[in-house]
Amino acid sequence: MYDVVVLGSGAAGLTAAFTAAREGARVALFEKHERLGGTTAWSGGHVWIPAHHHMTEPDSVEDGVTYLMSLSRGLLDERLIRAFVEAGPQMIAYLERHGGVEFFGVPGLPDYHPEHPGGKPGGGRTLGAGLFPFVDLGEWRERVEVSPYYAVDLRMDETPLGSAVPKPPTEEERARRAERDERGMGGGLVGWLLAACLRAGVEIELGARAVELVAEDGRVRGVRLASGREVRAHRAVILATGGFEWNEELRRTFLRGPVSMPTSIPTNTGDGLRMALGVGAALQNMREAWWIPVTALPPGVNGMDREMVNGDRTRPRSILVNRRARRFTNEAANYNAIGGAFHQEDVNAFGYANLPAYLIFDHTYLERYGSIARPYSGATPPWLTEAPTLAGLAEGLGLPGDALERTVARWNANVAAGVDPDFGRGASAHDRWWGDPYRKGSIDGTLGPITDPPFYAMELSIGTIGTKGGPKTDADARVVDHDGAVIPGLFAVGNVSSPMGAAYGGPGGTLGPAMTFAWRAGCRGAHD
Repeated sequence: MYDVVVLGSGAAGLTAAFTAAREGARVALFEKHERLGGTTAWSGGHVWIPAHHHMTEPDSVEDGVTYLMSLSRGLLDERLIRAFVEAGPQMIAYLERHGGVEFFGVPGLPDYHPEHPGGKPGGGRTLGAGLFPFVDLGEWRERVEVSPYYAVDLRMDETPLGSAVPKPPTEEERARRAERDERGMGGGLVGWLLAACLRAGVEIELGARAVELVAEDGRVRGVRLASGREVRAHRAVILATGGFEWNEELRRTFLRGPVSMPTSIPTNTGDGLRMALGVGAALQNMREAWWIPVTALPPGVNGMDREMVNGDRTRPRSILVNRRARRFTNEAANYNAIGGAFHQEDVNAFGYANLPAYLIFDHTYLERYGSIARPYSGATPPWLTEAPTLAGLAEGLGLPGDALERTVARWNANVAAGVDPDFGRGASAHDRWWGDPYRKGSIDGTLGPITDPPFYAMELSIGTIGTKGGPKTDADARVVDHDGAVIPGLFAVGNVSSPMGAAYGGPGGTLGPAMTFAWRAGCRGAHD
């Protein structure tokens, strides 16, 4: 018998488990996979929290609430948004004070919609976690997931994705980090939280998939594992099992549009959603996900058969076109918002107008920036299509050649004029922060002509780093039923049930709410 049982070991699950244990509960955490960390361990590890104490510029709860509600589209529950913004700084302070987690403010990183009311064009709301020495984890050192996307010994602010002018560590510094296996990004954050859980006495079991909630007299009393074992929870079961993006049937049933390639850990198959439905949970935000453009890769490139396309599409000398060879969006928009452009309907063709899409760029781009974070080696990467002319490139892609030439000619003319009248690329502080890492803050950092042959294309489709929908919750992450009544003993946090709707506040906008509601759940669950 435990007081609190937590299912899932990403940042949400670890935060909930540590908090409940720190509050005096006997806590067990069960993870279905053979490694800890979930999608968090694959991530950049940023945490987006308005008005936290590391900020150097003024911010307030009201600004944070106003900003997120401006992204609501009428779908967000303001009570939950306010609960997140009010509790976020407390969660950070709690993990620092009691868990020993080392956070730092990431300077200059703008919100994803910084010109909206309450937005921060100059950034400040994003936090990173310091490097964590994995040698301190002892036998748990080899039981944490390793990202297929990022070098484990870097902090995000040492890459172009996390710093205005990135300063990667020297070889000597990387050698020093290797001595103690110091890891950054999402893996480092998992390390900090795991260490806090172990010190607090959380009992952790891997390879233990929960398949059913045990309910008695209207209250959730525990879980049943796939092995048949029943684990009792005197006070609370906290679902932190991730989304359902790797479950094709659930994707087809609930999401607003197609997902060709999830980019999260494949264990996110909707276990928590199914279990919550079994005890009568209501649902929220089922159509929404954390969208991201992706490209398919040949085997052996990165440990997956896909790559997220973030920086590439924002840089000068590149545009996105659809199968009619026309631009269709602001290429430098944040990756979640751009998902809407990929889901645009072509009512005449009865299909998606912008799937697939193609990132078009020239040779100067490839020499300068490489492709998907890999420097140009002198040979064309196998995931690119190359041609000596735009017409030849279009022919190779099956696009109308004259249309591609006209699209590029219009783009080049707009670049020369220093403005994108078609889609406003470069108008936002967010756009100007991305793009060329050494021209950040300037519109030239994202606008640039496509002129130098040969020309290249990379096919893009839409993926997700996680789904948002799941059991409906209140401000303490307690799951409610179809009548709005709390289901006693059941909580849901993280991507198993995000209250953020279509909103994505800024870098770390997934982990910030996940950890905050996990903290609230841990506090409440330990005392219920």
